[in-house]
Amino acid sequence: MKAWRVTEMGEPREVLRLDEVADPVPDPGQLVVEVLASPANFPDVLMCRGLYQVKPELPFTPGIELCGRVRALGKDVTGFAVGERVVGGAVLPHGGFGELAVVDAAQTFPAPPELDDAEASALYIGYQTGWFGLHRRAGLKAGETLLVHAAAGGVGSAAIQLGKAASARVIGVVGGSAKAAVARELGADIVVDRQTEDFVEVVKAETGGRGADVVYDPVGGETYQRSTKCIAFEGRILVVGFAGGDIQSAALNHALVKNYSIVGLHWGLYNKYAPAAVAECHRDLLRLSASGAIRPLVSERLGLADVADGVQRLADGVTVGRVAYVR
Repeated sequence: MKAWRVTEMGEPREVLRLDEVADPVPDPGQLVVEVLASPANFPDVLMCRGLYQVKPELPFTPGIELCGRVRALGKDVTGFAVGERVVGGAVLPHGGFGELAVVDAAQTFPAPPELDDAEASALYIGYQTGWFGLHRRAGLKAGETLLVHAAAGGVGSAAIQLGKAASARVIGVVGGSAKAAVARELGADIVVDRQTEDFVEVVKAETGGRGADVVYDPVGGETYQRSTKCIAFEGRILVVGFAGGDIQSAALNHALVKNYSIVGLHWGLYNKYAPAAVAECHRDLLRLSASGAIRPLVSERLGLADVADGVQRLADGVTVGRVAYVR
């Protein structure tokens, strides 16, 4: 089969190489799937650079989530049939940026029939992260104000839709007028272009000085620091990632004085410690998908030959929603 592989660390366009490789064989508890679609996620970028917490042995094929059709079942796998359309997380080194991939049966779920392959492929990580962050970690309530950073990106766009589905008031922060238009189309009640506006002042003005009840922050660094200036009494700042490149230090005395919570979210740990909750989340996402409340934004659908360029555009911060490889 053909697959993109990383053979050294660096920028995605420079280190990804399209190779002919042997078809993968499933270990016990695994499935081999024909990849129908696989979106680029920021961890794919970080793994190419050697900066992610998970460091697969070289060479490896990135593409950490996918929609696929079951091709082969490993020993002791039950509940799946060859030909079934599924979504889930890939088991590296056999990621989604190839013609075939490997997934763990325990982390694989039915694909929503309402979504096409590209949309379904983007439902797993971003929407699970948003669901656990907003509902399980931050306890978002109807009527609360949710501030979403990087609101036009893959993770942020999911948070907007999930926030609106929970009847929250959503303020989205983006960089540039084109991304602002995307955030509005996704349903954000208020959109802040950080290139021309100060989100701290906008949040204060729109909440009567109270601030945001929940901050969804996949950016980190200065974005986190400034968010502490517009967090409400008993607010919750969700630390989702550090796409901005800087890992901030938290001033805990400030959290004490202003009485807000700093809440970390490592969604992958739920697969280890609370797999039943992951399955519950997927059932809720299927319900929301069927009702039309959520629909992943896929801005680009790429052929296999264009994957490296697409991942590089994500790394450069010029994409909106998800960029997905589609068979």
